[in-house]
Amino acid sequence: MNTATPMDPETLEKIARKRAKAKMGWFRHATVYALVNTGLFLLATLSGHAWHLFPLLGWGVALLIHGLVVFALPSGDGLHAQLLQKERERLQRTLP
Repeated sequence: MNTATPMDPETLEKIARKRAKAKMGWFRHATVYALVNTGLFLLATLSGHAWHLFPLLGWGVALLIHGLVVFALPSGDGLHAQLLQKERERLQRTLP
């Protein structure tokens, strides 16, 4: 049984824009990764050493994590929503 409440079009549009922005952020990250590491590979080839593998692997792990957060995990809004709600409650307790 689906107990989710339907969202109004404005909320759906806001969520869709946020998710599309996150995905575009990953694609930009992947493009910069590919360009920079290609340059590092060329420099390393000229020097005759394989030092380019260290930034390639380190940055690759970060890109992988970024991709998992954007594509594999649920929206990611759950943690943000929980933190936001806790902060609202804390702030309301401090109001006179």
